[in-house]
Amino acid sequence: MDRSSPSRSRRLAPVVAVAAAAALTLAGCASSHGGKKAEEAAQNASAGKADTPRMTVALVTHQAPGDTFWDTVRKGAEAAAAKDNIKLVYSADPNAGNQANLVQNAVDQKVDGIAITLAKPDAMRSVVGKAQQAGIPVVGLNSGLSDWKKLGLLEFFGQDESVAGEAFGDKLNSTGAKKVVCVIQEQGNVGLTQRCDGVKKTFKGTTETLYVNGTDMPSVKSTITAKLKQDSSIDTVVTLGAPFALTAVQSVSDAGSKAKVTTFDLNKDLVKGVQNGSIEFAVDQQPYLQGYLAVDALWLYKYNGNYSGGGVQPVLTGPAFVDKSNVDKVAQFAAKGTR
Repeated sequence: MDRSSPSRSRRLAPVVAVAAAAALTLAGCASSHGGKKAEEAAQNASAGKADTPRMTVALVTHQAPGDTFWDTVRKGAEAAAAKDNIKLVYSADPNAGNQANLVQNAVDQKVDGIAITLAKPDAMRSVVGKAQQAGIPVVGLNSGLSDWKKLGLLEFFGQDESVAGEAFGDKLNSTGAKKVVCVIQEQGNVGLTQRCDGVKKTFKGTTETLYVNGTDMPSVKSTITAKLKQDSSIDTVVTLGAPFALTAVQSVSDAGSKAKVTTFDLNKDLVKGVQNGSIEFAVDQQPYLQGYLAVDALWLYKYNGNYSGGGVQPVLTGPAFVDKSNVDKVAQFAAKGTR
């Protein structure tokens, strides 16, 4: 999709939305007790827990088996659910039709709210409409920034993948890279395509796209290895997920290549790779925050009528670069599985 670079005001608006949501949450907590009593209550509660009636929220993603990125999203969602007295029902399927069926199951169960990813938004359009007809609020996270408003979602929490890709391309320019291969692990996933398109837009060198089967890691490894053996001029591999970056490191070794490995997204093993130099840098979209904000938003909407961004602006959780300069600070959180 051809998208012009966002204006400064567009970039700032989601940040303002985050600040506004945080301010509303804090204001709500303070107003219930006031002044010193609020401070004393905060000291007595380890994390603070809602005393509102229990609600049920369904979180439905396009997680593929073995993709540890989603474990972090789920941890964030579970933390918010524990705080807000929410029963969280998590389900996932990388097949768009199956994911839509999971959302339909949530509608049939009459949950109080649904949080979904829109990796393939057209497949979700009908079932999202059914949720809305049933009076169930739906928020989006992670994938679908270009489509969440079109589908009528209440809010969206995630990363602008085009902006992240463009920032990635600029970062590659600073490393002196000349030829990169961008590895897409799931054809048809709009967010992944936007990442590689963004890289190509700002990177001054040559960019090629390589499609792999992300559900078969041995195949991913052999495909990347073959590409590097076939083209020794590739000096940088760009992957779109931490497990694929770690596999690409093995491919570089097997191919006898001198290519550097860079990636989108983190996990604790990827952070170790940045620390030991096998991964040059990564872009963090903060998946824990995506899961936490999506679930918390549904509680805020039900019990206080809040919605971040006024329904017209997303809440951006990235991109943030992790490299040698800041990886040690991030590592302490990654070790706990929250970054």
